[in-house]
Amino acid sequence: MTDTTVASDRPRPPEGDWLGTPFLRFEREGSLAIVTVDRPKSRNAMTGAMYFGVRCAVDRVNSDDSLAGLVITGTGDVFIPGGDLGPDAMVDDWGLPPGLGMDVTPFESIRNSAKPVVSAVNGLCQGGGLLIAMMSDVAVASDRSTFRAPELLRGIADTGYAQYLPAQIGIPRARDMLLTGRIVTATEAMDWGLVTRLASHDDVMVEARNVVTALIGAAPKARGSVKRIINGEYGRYDRMTMDASLAGGDEITEGWFAFKERRNPNWVPEDLRTEGRL
Repeated sequence: MTDTTVASDRPRPPEGDWLGTPFLRFEREGSLAIVTVDRPKSRNAMTGAMYFGVRCAVDRVNSDDSLAGLVITGTGDVFIPGGDLGPDAMVDDWGLPPGLGMDVTPFESIRNSAKPVVSAVNGLCQGGGLLIAMMSDVAVASDRSTFRAPELLRGIADTGYAQYLPAQIGIPRARDMLLTGRIVTATEAMDWGLVTRLASHDDVMVEARNVVTALIGAAPKARGSVKRIINGEYGRYDRMTMDASLAGGDEITEGWFAFKERRNPNWVPEDLRTEGRL
């Protein structure tokens, strides 16, 4: 624990080991940093401040000579379900500059981190949570975990997924995940290459610590050179199209209301609609 992890009554920006939100815990275990997403009342749904806090954690580890690696995990049976689409999305807003959009997310920071980042996927993993797991150097998954990329069901053209998933799991499987929003089990995720380590639920953090320790054993400069080449296989995603999709068009607006109202969006024909949200 650190002396900067206690939240004040008022939201305040990141400083030291305080990540700018009471829903993220930054803890030190010797040379390792552990970031825990802890917002159980909202099933760990991420606010802008939470996404930015994870990004700050990566920067914190990389800038601190006493830290050698980072593990990201969640609480209970939820890792990270993606962004908060409910009314409490701004609950811990400390004044992030407006218009940052995707710039608050940690995906590229994790992908390009000089020091190892491991995701300990302890349960439900979808949306931005799946991207965090994919961009980590290694993802360890609980045998209870599930994976999903539901963005198209919400009216969002996620070009990050469109770029990264085919490179990681192949085009046919990426099509299946993205175009249908299907739920992928832990065993399927392991077989497909979404994750590379599977552990019993109670042993996820033990395995994650073992993996990040193994990663730290590699020579830092040589490891960085190899990681740079591997990262190049993902290519670059179409940021302009992503920004346009998130700008508030008809589909994302309807997708948001459908999610909020727990119904199918209006682009689904009436005779094919199901009960509840997609």
